[in-house]
Amino acid sequence: MPKHPSDAIPFNRRLVILAYDQLCTFEFGTAIEAFGRNDPQLESPLYDVSVAAAEPGPLRAFGGVQICVEGGLELLEQAGTIVIPGWRDLAQEVPCDLLDALKAASQRGCRIVTICAGTFVLAATGLLAGRRATTHWHHHQALAQAYPDVQVEPSVLYVDEGNLLTSAGCASGLDACLHLIRRDFGPEAANRAARRMVTPPHRLGCQAQYIEQAVTVRSASSLAPLLDKLRASPDNGLDIESMARSAHMSRRTFLRRFHDATGTTPSNWLLGVRLERAKALLETSTLPMPLIAEQCGFGTAATLRHHFRKNLNSSPSCYRKQFARAELAL
Repeated sequence: MPKHPSDAIPFNRRLVILAYDQLCTFEFGTAIEAFGRNDPQLESPLYDVSVAAAEPGPLRAFGGVQICVEGGLELLEQAGTIVIPGWRDLAQEVPCDLLDALKAASQRGCRIVTICAGTFVLAATGLLAGRRATTHWHHHQALAQAYPDVQVEPSVLYVDEGNLLTSAGCASGLDACLHLIRRDFGPEAANRAARRMVTPPHRLGCQAQYIEQAVTVRSASSLAPLLDKLRASPDNGLDIESMARSAHMSRRTFLRRFHDATGTTPSNWLLGVRLERAKALLETSTLPMPLIAEQCGFGTAATLRHHFRKNLNSSPSCYRKQFARAELAL
């Protein structure tokens, strides 16, 4: 049986998920599934998960169900991470005792993660002042108007500001949860969690929240083999014309259908794939930078460093020092 990661990773594994009256069950369930279920390899959860009631219960939830929660806001005092699901009503003020508990937790170094309209709860604490944040695309204007000191990112999946992570609506909350697992335990643990939940292992936070046009069965099925090929071999030097030929489309049709299916351009999508491959190699191997750059399709270490700085505000060397597995750092 592998050792539990808590034996090697020095951080507070206590993760508390907030519950409240008129609870958003999808966002709440997303956090429970991502953080509370057993890791398939370890046969135990990665985090020590508990639920804290933000107010006296029983708590009503969408769908005509009730939730009885044993713990209250006192659980936040020992938490290493707090998750706030989507708030019940943007027009309803957040209780002062909840705001005080969140501010106190943040002051002692606790991380706070929000899903969908949960960002409004975090913004009400004042902790997001001068920081970047996101929420569901339908609410981003309301967030910007209510909290003009917050730098609202209106179309991204999630924003990682270190100890404050905000995510957009519904499924993008799952992306943020997997991002946090990856940050804490590495890509292998995040990939195991993604496979268990039958979801893509990682999407960059900067991807678009929604796609303007519906994806037809034909376009999705005809692009799938090409996307799988590019994911498997990010060092493949295919240009747009070659991609279009591989998908049996004209250049114009290919670009249109690629954007319909992914919400971005082939070059931006492929850059994201290559960066994720580079991050995984930096985390899990001791390969030198030139070889990592070559295997990921960047060509040279200088190009790899350029894209890391531009997109991740870091260097490959700094990233490796921060996220490499403990046994590789020895």
